[in-house]
Amino acid sequence: MPGLVDAHVHLCFDDDHPLGPVDADDADVLAVMHANAVRQLQAGVTTVRDLGDARFLGVELRRRYAAGHLVGPHLLAAGPPVTPAGGHCSFLGGEADGLHGVRAAVAERARRGCDVVKIMATGGFSTPGIPPDASQYGPSELSAAAQDAHGQGLPLAAHAHGRQGIVDSLAAGADTIEHCSFVAGDRVHVDWTVVDQLAEAGVHVGMTVALHPDAPPTDALSRHVGEVLENMARMHRAGVRIVASSDAGTSPWRPHGVLPHAVLMLASHGVSPADAIDAATGVAADACGLGHRKGRIAPGYDADLLGVEGDPLRDIEAILAVRVVYRAGVRWR
Repeated sequence: MPGLVDAHVHLCFDDDHPLGPVDADDADVLAVMHANAVRQLQAGVTTVRDLGDARFLGVELRRRYAAGHLVGPHLLAAGPPVTPAGGHCSFLGGEADGLHGVRAAVAERARRGCDVVKIMATGGFSTPGIPPDASQYGPSELSAAAQDAHGQGLPLAAHAHGRQGIVDSLAAGADTIEHCSFVAGDRVHVDWTVVDQLAEAGVHVGMTVALHPDAPPTDALSRHVGEVLENMARMHRAGVRIVASSDAGTSPWRPHGVLPHAVLMLASHGVSPADAIDAATGVAADACGLGHRKGRIAPGYDADLLGVEGDPLRDIEAILAVRVVYRAGVRWR
């Protein structure tokens, strides 16, 4: 089958450093990032999109892979996520306030060679201060970010949990909306009219719910897992382009390499095995702008391949039985 594509990871976060070893030396952080990338390959994930690092080290790791100094998955890097001062994940160094600040941040990411711009439209669960459903940027900042990113030939990935942040990100022209949980206070309340708009626009929605069975949920979002999964399956049936991704590294229950479990969880909520796999291969590759070369087995595509024991279309759990991984036609050991 095609190698898996995880469109939302954080390589500088891991189980031992839940907030990332961001104060360590660059060499130490790069070693952690590479080790986590290897864990992705071990699970059959041949492409990863890092949506938040420190000091643009994802760009440096990508350079080392391209130069052949290290062997890893195909890597797309966003650099530090764009966020207001003191906002969600501001400790990664991507603080930008107001229209001018956001535009300057987008320009810096283009200059640094990032593959995608990540912006925090709302708060999140791992940073105290702004609740996950509260907007961090308004329509003008999000629209400017999308316009400037697209002008540089870069997609915009918008982190959005709350309804207003989702609506504003969609209106701004974000290419992917990450999480899209519709969290409202201590509950989840989906606006299905907005879901219809997401489907009509064809925007990709990153389903970042991936639970490893050996790591029980520990964060605030975990109590909504079942409900969010049911909603994602219903969104899929409504025509939304759901991407199975992991947000790997942000919690012990989301370790690197957990993406196959996200596929299983999606299938367990009524999505067909074929569609669940496509959400982590073809659809995910499209979301990353790599649909012309990744996520499918076809002439002219990269030979990123995954061999599993069994037929996952008959038994979806076969996706866990990884036997061989090829990265760009070379067998990875």
